[in-house]
Amino acid sequence: MPDPSNQYDNPLISRYASAEMSALWSPQRKFSTWRRLWVALAEAEAELGLPISQRQIEQLKAHLDDIDFEAAGAYERKLRHDVMAHVHAYGDVCPDARPIIHLGATSCYVTDNTDLLLMREGLQRIAVRVAAVIQALAAFAAKHRDRPCLAFTHLQPAQPTTVGKRACLWAHDLAMDLDEIEHRIGRIKALGNKGTTGTQASFLELFQGDHAKVRKLEELICRKIAFDSSYAVSGQTYSRKIDAQVLGVLSGVAQSAHKMATDLRLLAHRKEVEEPFEKDQIGSSAMAYKRNPMRCERICSLARFVVSLESSAAQTASVQWLERTLDDSANRRLTLPQAFLAADAVLILCQNVASGLVVYPKVIAAHLAAELPFMATENILMAAVAAGGDRQDLHERIRRHSQAAAAVVKEQGGQNDLIERLAADPAFAKVDLAAALEPRQFVGRAPQQVDEFLADVVEPIRARYAGAPTIQNELRV
Repeated sequence: MPDPSNQYDNPLISRYASAEMSALWSPQRKFSTWRRLWVALAEAEAELGLPISQRQIEQLKAHLDDIDFEAAGAYERKLRHDVMAHVHAYGDVCPDARPIIHLGATSCYVTDNTDLLLMREGLQRIAVRVAAVIQALAAFAAKHRDRPCLAFTHLQPAQPTTVGKRACLWAHDLAMDLDEIEHRIGRIKALGNKGTTGTQASFLELFQGDHAKVRKLEELICRKIAFDSSYAVSGQTYSRKIDAQVLGVLSGVAQSAHKMATDLRLLAHRKEVEEPFEKDQIGSSAMAYKRNPMRCERICSLARFVVSLESSAAQTASVQWLERTLDDSANRRLTLPQAFLAADAVLILCQNVASGLVVYPKVIAAHLAAELPFMATENILMAAVAAGGDRQDLHERIRRHSQAAAAVVKEQGGQNDLIERLAADPAFAKVDLAAALEPRQFVGRAPQQVDEFLADVVEPIRARYAGAPTIQNELRV
């Protein structure tokens, strides 16, 4: 037995992704699904008149999950063919059914239909996780719906928004991702039993040229494996464009998560909002005072990996020759499972972070107050004009005072004293400067937009996923 400590250990499995997602892409799940597909094929063929007995089918059913992986491995080393290795291993424990296992089928009958089943279930699991993150962000947004904060364009101070509205931006991206996931789940079909080059020739031979029975066979197989229908045409494989579409959806989730985590890293730098930080957590091995945004950094790290896998699927789809080549196989063994595992890991982190965000209101208020005098100048100008002042004269006074205050901030490292300068200027004596600086009058409809977003976008999501199973979001490391 090889020493596990002397072998590469995939961190997606050992550190980041859930046990449930790992199990979905496990050898046990993969090969037991192959066996279920062989049962579905045998049942459908028997129902349409081929000489397959109920005894043979029951024998196949009795050994769906007791896979002898050592025997299958030995067969594969000898035969150099994974599907035939498992046909032989299955036949060893189902001797009566051995002659009819895989009857008329090609390898992609089991490999591709299994991948489609696993991707559909994987997307269903991802959808539940995305919905959970959206709901966590929604709770945060509701709590801070009207807390004013400095907003940024070009990473420069801009018109204020609210903490809750900013969280809605993150949730909205994920809500769009969820729409795409749900669409893709509904669009995934079975490969069915298309045969070696997609013509179903072998099945037409089995049924002695009866086209209706071949069509019925595919309908029966689809129903037995929980698909409504199969793709209309294919080569030996289903179009690898399907993989590209699915990984594109996962990439979209990763993009949204990366954006959210990056924003939180910037806000942590400003000491305004931080991710959860545990009592005994160490931020730095050298600098004991540090509170590094480790979780958001990990989100970004894993999200970049997911985004990168999308290009691999796209390239694979583009280079499939004619009815099929095998240069997709090794690539897909890596990209499909790992895209789901990494996306799962990203969303575990996102839910953990979104559920425990820490806000520092006084820091937020101080940062806003430092910039608000400049942003308030237009309101102050209008109020001074309403009090009888000359608009052009007032504009020039504000311009000079603003530049002088900016010089104090930038050149001397001092505080913004624009309001003090305006208060000392007789031209603004009739203006209530304190009222002009009330932060909430600068956030526009941000609080109302939060309310509307929660009602119109989040509540339907909450309703759709109300019965979803509780999912683990605790970090493993």
